[in-house]
Amino acid sequence: MFVNLPTADLDRAKAFYEALGATIVPAFTDENAASIRWDENVFFMLLTREYFATFTSRPVVLGTEGAQVITAISRESREEVDAIRERILAAGGSENKEPQDHGFMYSVSMADPDGNIIEFMWMDPVAAQDGPEAFFDQQGG
Repeated sequence: MFVNLPTADLDRAKAFYEALGATIVPAFTDENAASIRWDENVFFMLLTREYFATFTSRPVVLGTEGAQVITAISRESREEVDAIRERILAAGGSENKEPQDHGFMYSVSMADPDGNIIEFMWMDPVAAQDGPEAFFDQQGG
């Protein structure tokens, strides 16, 4: 999966995502764009606003100007979700809304310095496979 995000400041955006634990892929990074690798299947392409505009005839808006997409990435545990929330805040990101705890699923909704909304979530394996009701049945309620 490749998620393309516009940025007002490519160097700031690269530093922010590196602080979260993502890595930059130099072969696909230049003065217009940076490839950010989360894992073997998930990449972000951070594109300067001007370069992003070459891919669409529509107006390009930054996340600080409105919401267009919310990207959610799953983590292995609630602790990992909380840890990345803390890294986001320390790296200059912000909270989009309060953490959500539904018992079977826990998530945080955050924003990068450009206002792009990124959520990190954990879901109980039983709920992920068989749905929330299976989780609650397992809990005895």
